[in-house]
Amino acid sequence: MADGAWPRLYSCYKCQNHICCHDDIVSKYFQAESGRAFLFSHAINVVQGPKEDRQLITGLHTVADVHCSDCGEVLGWKYVKAYEELQKYKEGKFVIAKFKIVKANW
Repeated sequence: MADGAWPRLYSCYKCQNHICCHDDIVSKYFQAESGRAFLFSHAINVVQGPKEDRQLITGLHTVADVHCSDCGEVLGWKYVKAYEELQKYKEGKFVIAKFKIVKANW
């Protein structure tokens, strides 16, 4: 493969398990409890926790925390359901805290 043809990946900061691809970033302007976060369309090597309703900055959502499948670290959450019409685009997407991932393959 030619230089630069490999996908730019993000890995779990604790165990370096691949979590998401740079090309799957929907937005870099999200907020997690502990700081900046990215919204991804897909995530890999994560385990989804139980669903719960959570009041977030943008309203009430049903979410499920996502954990690294190797080390169990909570990385962020998955939007399961948005109750407000303008927030429906988030359904099925993942919010991953920026400080919980590191660049890999760059």
